[in-house]
Amino acid sequence: MTEKKVVIFIVEGSSDEAALGTIMKEYFASNEVQFVVVHGDITLKDYVSADNIIKKIKGQIEAVKNKYPYQWGDFIRIVHIVDMDGVYIPDEAVRAADVEAVRYFEDHIEAKNVLEIRARNKRKGEILYKLRTTGKIRGIPYQIYFNSCNLEHVLYGELKDFTNEEKEIRSDNFADLYEGRAEAFIEFISGLAVAVPGTYKDTWNYIEKNCNSLNRHSNMHLLFEQNGASSQFTAAAP
Repeated sequence: MTEKKVVIFIVEGSSDEAALGTIMKEYFASNEVQFVVVHGDITLKDYVSADNIIKKIKGQIEAVKNKYPYQWGDFIRIVHIVDMDGVYIPDEAVRAADVEAVRYFEDHIEAKNVLEIRARNKRKGEILYKLRTTGKIRGIPYQIYFNSCNLEHVLYGELKDFTNEEKEIRSDNFADLYEGRAEAFIEFISGLAVAVPGTYKDTWNYIEKNCNSLNRHSNMHLLFEQNGASSQFTAAAP
């Protein structure tokens, strides 16, 4: 076992790690922090379903365990951060349009294939429900936190289709802004402009309603509040 316990962050892209990595490593400095970059939304992968998503997440953790290597007892917490991408909006809010890529607005989605997006949302919603009601994975405390419509919308206040280069630039600038200032980031992410009030369950119930999953919302502030109750995060059995 390592001397420090390990906190795992699962994120969608390298720019997510770039934006948040320094902040999380500062805040969780008493532990080791490892990022798992999925390179996309794991809930939208063709090989993922509500039936096998826990197994897929476990596989991501096992890859980290074998790489370093860790023992299962070294892991104290799994933090999964996901984009909402309008997953819970009503079907009628997905509108047909002659567009090459899906376009997101705060009250609707435009897409060439409406039925495909509606089916995508239904499947992703089922997977997210499975994840948000799963308290532990292989005995390790697990929780999933959302950003709506996506991480860039929350952090930068813009709902647009950022290029990978734009994401890299923005994330690096964001990391520089909060370097050595984790508490300032917590103040930002807990602010009324983005934070959904209430318990973990309350925030998920809220984001599931109407077009909230397209609006600028996050419950990431809860991961810091819950870190204060450190006694609830005990390492998994070896």
